[in-house]
Amino acid sequence: MPQPTAVEITSFGYGHAAPPEADIVVDARRRFRNPHADPAMRELTGLQESVRSHVLATPGVAAVVRHTAQLAAELTNATAAGGLVTIAVGCVGGRHRSVAIAQAIAAELADVGLPVALVHRDVDRPVIQR
Repeated sequence: MPQPTAVEITSFGYGHAAPPEADIVVDARRRFRNPHADPAMRELTGLQESVRSHVLATPGVAAVVRHTAQLAAELTNATAAGGLVTIAVGCVGGRHRSVAIAQAIAAELADVGLPVALVHRDVDRPVIQR
């Protein structure tokens, strides 16, 4: 029998709709490399290796991923809270930074044996033109 999902992670774009309700919110709009600025990556997504590696190579991202996963794992063990822990990771368009970071957090949690559901709410939406 499969374990019930312990953590649900949603990547999203602030430019498309309101952020989803979550226990933990990571705002990736200002501090991390934006692949949108590179015309070669603009139409790609954080599901592709070139974009993912570009985002994850940003100074500070590894710590954000590690600490967010650690906090989520601790919340799943908190008896008072109980139930599903939700994480929302947002960037402007929901296609690059949020997707790559959400994927990395999910991998960290899976590595410690927590069942994770991952949703990329806006990854297929059009690129926001600026």
